[in-house]
Amino acid sequence: MFFFYNENGDKMKIYLDLVLILNFIFDFLLLASVSIFLRRNVTLTRLILGAFIGSISILCLFININSFELFVIKIFISILMVLITFNYRSIKYTLKNMFYLYTTSMILGGFLYFLNVEFSYKQIGMVFYHNGLSINVIVLIILSPLILYFYTKQIKELKNNYSNYYKVKIKMDKHIINCNGFLDTGNKLEDPYFHKPVIILDKRKIVFDINEFEMILVPILTVNGTSMIKCFKADYIDIEGIGIKNNFLIGIMEDKIKIDGVDVILNTKLLEG
Repeated sequence: MFFFYNENGDKMKIYLDLVLILNFIFDFLLLASVSIFLRRNVTLTRLILGAFIGSISILCLFININSFELFVIKIFISILMVLITFNYRSIKYTLKNMFYLYTTSMILGGFLYFLNVEFSYKQIGMVFYHNGLSINVIVLIILSPLILYFYTKQIKELKNNYSNYYKVKIKMDKHIINCNGFLDTGNKLEDPYFHKPVIILDKRKIVFDINEFEMILVPILTVNGTSMIKCFKADYIDIEGIGIKNNFLIGIMEDKIKIDGVDVILNTKLLEG
């Protein structure tokens, strides 16, 4: 048990064993989340050891040291946590683990700070109390896993989705179209005669008279059946990270593409060939 005095001079008590347990749970959740984000193959034993090392850092709050010394100690302990949990392979590997550890920590820390401000709880380090009752048990055991679950799910979805995003430059004669492309694995559309892959471009990106170019009608399957899409030839398409491709067609989509921030849907066959 640890006693301290608040700003009003009232004597308060903190159960040190409870603080250590809460901090251990907090660090375990953080390390487990980083392991999921980065798909690290770590054992439960390493997660527990890393969280145990991290929980020791809470003891620094009860030692008479200045802010800079506390900062240095926390950095050292976080490095030790990462090394014990994920091992050392390279500096880049370790820094990436630390970056995600601190990012995830800010998510949970920000949520705790919100509770502190919103519900006027008092705070000592990462311990919040109100009339002697800490709310960390509720937050960490019940709410924190839920927060990290949805946060982890969202991060994985973003990584999976945005890994298929590309910056694209299309040249048609003297015209250059700069747009954001999305690689749709389901788009394998090609013209039935020369089997050229077709990319789908949002009509709103066309700021010139498209009718000055040769038009080719290509059949396409829609929810309403089979229809025809207007396609045009282009000089080339420059896909960032892939390179310059040619021998393809641009299909003009009348409706707005319903993918976040996307102007053109790329064709898998174009990237293959």
